[in-house]
Amino acid sequence: MAIATATAAGLVLVPAGMAMAAPASQGCDQRTNNTYDKLLGCVTVDGVLEHEQALQAIADANGGTRAAGTQGYTESVEYVVDTLEAAGWNVELDPFDFTFVPPPVLEQLTPVAAEYSSGTFTGTGYGEVTGNVIPVDIVLDPPRDPVTSGCEATDFAGLDFSGDNDIALIQRGTCEFGVKATNAQTAGAEAVIIFNQGNTELRSGLVTGTLFGINQTPLSIPVVGASFADGAALAQAGSTAHIVVDSPESRPQVNVIAELPGKNDDNVVMAGAHLDSVLAGPGINDNGSGSSALLEIAQQISKLKPENTIRFAWWGAEESGLLGSRAYVADQVAAGTLEEVALYLNFDMVASPNYIFMVYDGDESGWPAPVVVPEGSVQIEDLFESYYTWAGVPYDDAEFSGRSDYQAFIQNGIPAGGLFTGAEVPKTEEQAAIWGGTAGAQYDPCYHLACDDLDNLALDALDVNSDAIAAAVLTYAYSTETVNGVVGKKVPGNFAFPAPAGPEGTVNLPGGGGLAPDHGHGHDDLD
Repeated sequence: MAIATATAAGLVLVPAGMAMAAPASQGCDQRTNNTYDKLLGCVTVDGVLEHEQALQAIADANGGTRAAGTQGYTESVEYVVDTLEAAGWNVELDPFDFTFVPPPVLEQLTPVAAEYSSGTFTGTGYGEVTGNVIPVDIVLDPPRDPVTSGCEATDFAGLDFSGDNDIALIQRGTCEFGVKATNAQTAGAEAVIIFNQGNTELRSGLVTGTLFGINQTPLSIPVVGASFADGAALAQAGSTAHIVVDSPESRPQVNVIAELPGKNDDNVVMAGAHLDSVLAGPGINDNGSGSSALLEIAQQISKLKPENTIRFAWWGAEESGLLGSRAYVADQVAAGTLEEVALYLNFDMVASPNYIFMVYDGDESGWPAPVVVPEGSVQIEDLFESYYTWAGVPYDDAEFSGRSDYQAFIQNGIPAGGLFTGAEVPKTEEQAAIWGGTAGAQYDPCYHLACDDLDNLALDALDVNSDAIAAAVLTYAYSTETVNGVVGKKVPGNFAFPAPAGPEGTVNLPGGGGLAPDHGHGHDDLD
């Protein structure tokens, strides 16, 4: 998808309500950006893109990925550290334990030769198997619903799994993945391929998940996933395949933590974004967008003398289960220092190519939250909504789900908020009429795929959201009184944002979208 331009909905990239003090090219490196007009004049989409381009180059040099446990992530960390230190921030590396799971190999040998994208299931066994592919009660003809492939031991009756290298080919549907795989292992299979159901577009791509559920015992044979199309190819008569699932390795990782000291070092304003990508791709929207926006802002506020200490975080292993942020918060709790954190702002996917603008729904006006929303979170939501209102940008609610790096913070009572432009949920006709883009297509058609590259960004959304993030950081750098009651100072310049106009109300409806990204928990445990 080509880089998006401004939508037909009349998006205002630089609102008329505030004149910018100077173009970014005039004096930003020398001055203190201590007002909204100064800071927003210096935070530019071109500046954000420089960091995105650097992350893309790192991925290109490392097999197309920046996933935790890979050299691509290590070099991403080095880039962030070098950039921050050059800007004058105090930077620390925050280590945490991490188990790296190497990507599996799934190859078809006959009657055609092909290598397929795959992934492992939590609870899989390990090993290498080359052998016959045996389909188990699969349904390839439409409508492919219901599918009970592998759900009963009787599905394997009459199939010959007596050999030393038999591979069960099982289709998603009806029962837990673990039940299917356990039945295959009991029947004598030496490996299992579970491919997607193929009854809808969203159930056609590569599928992976967990084998734990009714079954709580890890399997002893390798279990890998496949798309519906690849599963159909593997179902051909005379099919043989090669599967490799290597054992996990201990590879400790790091978060990057950067601080700009304030007069009040007992009242810390935190903002974070996850730095890692998935193994499948470079992660330029997910989450190079949030990471790069924070880097640009860090550079532009480096000369600020804030009232409150500002602490930025680039988290590791978010895609593996929010591991970096969880470890950090646990360490802060153990040290008795988490209570110094006034609030946490999270930015995970802020430039989706088929975007809508969304704010974490702290007041639960659009979504009932499945988690406890800490006090102060509503006020954070209000600030972002006020910014969008001032900017003339329509917005909606993103579920306050806890399914990104703010989870550990809210679980410990820290107020939180953030922005989101959408992941795997399709855009509705109503949303396309408001924000432009393509109805029926995912907010991010390259979500968790190799195509999440520099062409997978909406530059207008990235521009607006980078400024929104900067405005929020500057506001709380001066005062968090609205969130936690700690009195500070007004941002210089005697400017106030308007009251929120209100969300558009296009989410959490039949056919509507807007769910927060399913990071860290991103695969069904049920079929």
